This record gives sequence, structure tokens and C-alpha cells, in this order.
Amino acid sequence: MGRAAEMLGTTQGFLRAIGEARLITPLRSAGGHRRYSRYQLRIAARARELVDQGTPIEAACRIVILEDQLEEAQRINAEYRRAAESANPTSAA
Repeated sequence: MGRAAEMLGTTQGFLRAIGEARLITPLRSAGGHRRYSRYQLRIAARARELVDQGTPIEAACRIVILEDQLEEAQRINAEYRRAAESANPTSAA
């Protein structure tokens, strides 16, 4: 956790807070240490940006979750469009 906080330029308390808000849930090592994925570190960095801009931590976590959901929905939508275009190439304009 200390290394992750250092990499993000934040505190361990911030990482605990976004964990309590269920924004990220790190895995645990055999010794009980929190282990963060690159994806979780990106999410934490985005939350940190919002908090640094004055957004309350709970709101920042919700914004990050919504941004992530929107990105996923757009990705799925693009996949559906590509599938529809390849299934019916004459209707693509």
C-alpha cells in the first residue's frame, strides 16, 4: 500500500478511503498486504484528480464509477455496430 500511495503521490489513508467507498478492492498477498492492479491504480489516480479539484471523496468515487461504466458501454456499443455492419455490409453508410 505504501508503494502504491507513493506512485500516485497520495497517502495510504486515501487508498483506504477509496477502498472503503468500494471504488477499488485490492487483492491481498499471503502476508495480508494490499496488492493493486494497474487498472486499480489508474482508477485511484482519477479519483485523486477529482478530490484535488475539490470534489468530495464519495462523489469522486461515484463519478469514476460512472465514467468507467460509460466507457464500457461505449466499447460494447462499438462492438455491436461493427458486428451489425459486417453482417449487413450494404446498409452501412
